[in-house]
Amino acid sequence: MARPPDQHKRRELTDRVRAYLVRNGLAGLSLRPLARALGTSDRMLLYYFGTKEGMVAEALALDERRPLMQARAVFDSAESPRDPAGIRRFMEETWQRFGAPDLRPALPLYVEIMAAGLIDPDRYGPVLRDVLAEWTDLLASAFQRLGMPEVRARTEAALLVDASFGLVVASLAEGGRKQADAAFHALLDRLEPGWHVT
Repeated sequence: MARPPDQHKRRELTDRVRAYLVRNGLAGLSLRPLARALGTSDRMLLYYFGTKEGMVAEALALDERRPLMQARAVFDSAESPRDPAGIRRFMEETWQRFGAPDLRPALPLYVEIMAAGLIDPDRYGPVLRDVLAEWTDLLASAFQRLGMPEVRARTEAALLVDASFGLVVASLAEGGRKQADAAFHALLDRLEPGWHVT
């Protein structure tokens, strides 16, 4: 009977893979050079992660600093947004997290993976789709709690998520956040009045 993978070792490898990806990016990623850099073997990486794509997805998904994980914690707590102003505050706090020094260096990697997902949807497409779908689901639930019908709630959530991700990408392209910050707050100014349900 095969011995189950050591979960502590798996988590340690996941953290090290993520650090490697942040430093080196996704382009040209190959298991053997990665394994050498981590002091392990490509067979060991496949043992723990199954595929290169699975390894990349897990390296991104298991980072506690990810705003999505923090967002889920907020929505599962007593501080969950209960009105349009609360959703706006939540989005403003989330936007600030995307600019935090510990997360910002990883953002180009997310953009690279999103682009790779568009070019090669069978390999990396699920990473992009999953991230956007999780954010959209989370916010659609919040809008439904305000009393919005499901279809409208999902539309509002998709608009907010897609526009926000676009501004994150724009902030990287500009090399700064000032213009993206102003645009993000202008976006909320335009959207928030539509979140009031009569």
